[in-house]
Amino acid sequence: MSTARRRATYQDVVEAPEHLVAELIDGELITSPRPASPHALAASVMSMDLSPFHQPPGAAGKPGGWWILYEPELHFCDDVLVPDLAGWRRERMPEFPNVAWFAQAPDWACEALSASTRSLDRDRKMPIYAREGVGHLWLVDPL
Repeated sequence: MSTARRRATYQDVVEAPEHLVAELIDGELITSPRPASPHALAASVMSMDLSPFHQPPGAAGKPGGWWILYEPELHFCDDVLVPDLAGWRRERMPEFPNVAWFAQAPDWACEALSASTRSLDRDRKMPIYAREGVGHLWLVDPL
């Protein structure tokens, strides 16, 4: 006789060890080690390159108009995702909220691919981003 697997909940995410990235997809708790150095470097460099967009709209000489965050926790119904980077247009989120996680889908998300997360990012997370209306998703391969 088989035993039905218990659906994971947000409490499982909260109780995951701090050294792991914990996500919840289709009732399954998925944990990944913190990014290895090539993955972390790719996300850091992208964050620096995108910093001009993190200015208020109309700031002198800056494109602006975005809130860009490193590893925000996104709550989409029962799914909890943690992209490497995500951004919200300030016209959709005028004030930056003081919250532990975001229920509002970002306008843009970025996943730096690695051998251990490539399938998760492409096969499981990408359809959720599309379902939730994330308009732009970058899958970056740091090689």
